[in-house]
Amino acid sequence: MGRIIASLNRFLLASAATVLLCLPAAAQGADSAEIERLLGELAKPDQPGWQQIENSIVREWSKSGSPAMDLLLHRGEKALEENDIDTAIGHFTALTDHAPDFAEGWNARATAFFMADEYGLSLADIERALALNPKHFGALSGLAIILEELGYDREALEAFRAVEAIHPHRPNVKDAIERLEKEVEGERI
Repeated sequence: MGRIIASLNRFLLASAATVLLCLPAAAQGADSAEIERLLGELAKPDQPGWQQIENSIVREWSKSGSPAMDLLLHRGEKALEENDIDTAIGHFTALTDHAPDFAEGWNARATAFFMADEYGLSLADIERALALNPKHFGALSGLAIILEELGYDREALEAFRAVEAIHPHRPNVKDAIERLEKEVEGERI
């Protein structure tokens, strides 16, 4: 059993490192001009309307281009709200099977796996979501939370800093950065 846990931990750490190292290069990719504009507005530290901007970004990211896929996303989200995690995972799995290039499907399933305490599966889906959408601050937040939960404070700190660079208003990120900076500095002593 200990070997399995050690292997899982190595996989999680390697996956997290891959995602974090690839962010700057992949970020030059496929975001629409409108999303890029909104992300630019969101990144301004003094942005008073950040909640509306965040909502607009999430709304755009939630459009798959297919009414059937959008329905699967909606049904999965509704199942999550009702704490029916298995049903949510089923809907999101169908979504990722039929729309493998839709980052929000992978992020949604990662959230469901996280809620089921399936961190390895969640991290694999986060990795896929970030490969498709490197600026997905929700997926990056999930990565940071999982890394911290597993005790990878230095990597979690890097992930939270990546979130802050994209979305400096994201709730709890500044607190997490401050907390982890203290933990990481404590490791150096």
